[in-house]
Amino acid sequence: MNRILLIGHGRMGALVERLAPEYGCEIAGIVTEHSSVAAGVAAAAGGIDVAIDFTIASAVVPNVQALAERKINVVIGTTGWLEQESIVRAAAERHGIGVLAASNFSIGLHIFRAAVARAAAGFATQDGVGAWIHEAHHIAKKDAPSGTALTLKESMIRAGYPGPIDVSSTRAGSIPGTHTVGFDGPSETVTLTHTVRDRAVFARGALEVARWLVGKRGWFTMDDFLENKQ
Repeated sequence: MNRILLIGHGRMGALVERLAPEYGCEIAGIVTEHSSVAAGVAAAAGGIDVAIDFTIASAVVPNVQALAERKINVVIGTTGWLEQESIVRAAAERHGIGVLAASNFSIGLHIFRAAVARAAAGFATQDGVGAWIHEAHHIAKKDAPSGTALTLKESMIRAGYPGPIDVSSTRAGSIPGTHTVGFDGPSETVTLTHTVRDRAVFARGALEVARWLVGKRGWFTMDDFLENKQ
């Protein structure tokens, strides 16, 4: 059974805790805003196999640095910290830990992302086609546009789409997460949409990734996970 240090105990953290037994995982310790990674590790008798971080952007760097010093691999589900990615990568490399960071842990979303990239490559050769991304989330989500929307945009650019890609956001109610990518030509429109019905999909994905990351070293993406899932 994999032993997990859960960093953050908000809505996502609570879901990870509830679902962990389904994935053969045990929550060995929980770090809240009133405690620290060091204290969480010290209190986890029996050791830690991997950590899952669902906190806030400003906490990612100190959390990963503390985990790296203790040789603990980490799954990062927090968003909004990418401006500090070089610092996080340096800590991971210096201490030889495994890290998988993603803006979205829905497995279906990443399959959707591959479909978006393929569509972007096809429309890249068509004249007069414009593209957009719209994402909608619950009112409490702080970052806008979402990290997932930015990841989709990057995938479209890498696929060769040459034009501007308009990105817009909605924050309302309790929407778990909806991302729509559209391509509009002179006489037709193509849209692709991924809709989350239940936030548990993110916790389930994070737990699957955590099991996969145990014992690995290096910096990984969801593409690495999907391509090498065992």
